[in-house]
Amino acid sequence: MAKDNTKSAQDRTQWAEDRTDWAEDRTILAAERTYASWLRTGLTCIAIALGLQAVFGAVQPLGLAKLVASIFLCAALGIFWNAYRRARATLKILQSRDATPQSTRTYTVMTIILMAGTLATGVVLWLL
Repeated sequence: MAKDNTKSAQDRTQWAEDRTDWAEDRTILAAERTYASWLRTGLTCIAIALGLQAVFGAVQPLGLAKLVASIFLCAALGIFWNAYRRARATLKILQSRDATPQSTRTYTVMTIILMAGTLATGVVLWLL
């Protein structure tokens, strides 16, 4: 009888450990979805900036549309930077666990590329 209780306790312990592992996996996936959502929001700001320039480019005074579009580009840069900071903080917490999230290098490279692209878009916008 005592042997059955010990086996049952071991089964419950293993089941609890499995559930904890699954929760960590769900947390990693949620963090990655959140980062992707931030990036989509930043890319939407870039699309709005380009749309403003295309639609209102001939508005007087010259440069008003560029100025408003630049505000959206700055918002995109802020969104990308904030997404990066939050992803790094989340990864730091998750790395103290057994979970294996994406490397911080992935987030760093993606953020740098998007921020450089945003800045290049701003330069092109002002040169038009």
